[in-house]
Amino acid sequence: MSLASTRRRRIRDVLPQLQIGRYDPGRTNSLVDVPGVLVHTQSIIRSASASTNSKEVRTGVTTILPRKDFFNQGCYAAYFRFNGSGEMTGVHWLDETGLLNTPIIITNSFAVGAAYTGIYEYCIREHRNRRGFCDWFLLPVVAETFDGIMSDIGALAVTPAHIVRGIDGASSDPVREGNTGGGTGMLCHGFKGGTGSSSRLVAGLELDEESQSMKPVTYTVGALVQSNYGKQRDLRVGGVPVGQIFIDEDGAEVQSMGWEPDATSGDQPEENGREKDGSIIVVIATSAPLHPVQLQRLAKRAAVGLSRVGGWGANSSGDIFLAFSTAHEIPRDPPGSGKPTVSRRIDVIEDTSINALFEATADAVEEAIYNALCMAETMVGLEGKKVEALDLDRLKTVMQKRL
Repeated sequence: MSLASTRRRRIRDVLPQLQIGRYDPGRTNSLVDVPGVLVHTQSIIRSASASTNSKEVRTGVTTILPRKDFFNQGCYAAYFRFNGSGEMTGVHWLDETGLLNTPIIITNSFAVGAAYTGIYEYCIREHRNRRGFCDWFLLPVVAETFDGIMSDIGALAVTPAHIVRGIDGASSDPVREGNTGGGTGMLCHGFKGGTGSSSRLVAGLELDEESQSMKPVTYTVGALVQSNYGKQRDLRVGGVPVGQIFIDEDGAEVQSMGWEPDATSGDQPEENGREKDGSIIVVIATSAPLHPVQLQRLAKRAAVGLSRVGGWGANSSGDIFLAFSTAHEIPRDPPGSGKPTVSRRIDVIEDTSINALFEATADAVEEAIYNALCMAETMVGLEGKKVEALDLDRLKTVMQKRL
């Protein structure tokens, strides 16, 4: 199952002298620091059984609710495809309207259908009309990364019931990290990866309409990652090439995302001479009042945080980032619906003052990936395959020489 040789700690506990940007983290330093955002993680871990001809399962589900009443009160949202060898459903509607009225589910590649159905099952249960029918429109958002190295992904262990349970159980408790949720069986830079999160507080000014004066306000930006990408040689922490230093010391690189050849099928561990790479999903939330175009710009900045750790968007990597703002509540059926033209006033951040939010996003994504690596534990998975966690004592030794 999980064999941790060192007590797992977040990056700030391992390297308190490491400075990751200029902005302070929020109360829990995780996505739920954004007011109203709720998160739930479930891990599904089963051992092999000869009697049922089943193999090891190491998978799970991460559920993110933009707000408790996501169905009736939408958020502005947008996404960015850094590299497209992956899936995030529902994004065509985000392109079309910029509106998010659904949970965000992150799971394994083969569980997208079950997650999609689970969102519908929850909404059908809660939002049938008086006659028992569904007279509404919903396009669920479900994102995936591949955990078939550690888990029997063909077991289809995730069911719609897991999704309903996740929506029911979502809370503002600090996000669980490492081998949790959809990240349970994921790998990162050749080490055990998984779920990570971080947040930042950004000071700003808000115009008081009555007095026409500016008053101080604090905005929160949070990030949650499902990190399942990269090779050891590319891993960097605070700009230090930690992965390559480990390789030079060990004389070898740990196996990354490639799989073992299957003698019965002829599968090979390389594609066109290169090992297959994995993926990362990033979800960004903010309390800052941003419209959909600004949110797309925010989502793009996740690529900056990813690149700092060593991700560069390999051909076979699915790197998809979604950003939403909780500042506005957009009613599903607003007063005046159906009339020729109805206007609504919203506040937005001035584009000329948005840089701090861009910077905070990059920093939060970077730290979220570090937290996924630092909190993940060594795991034994499919057919006895063992993937080691990042050695935190060794990381500390390497970094102390260079900070």
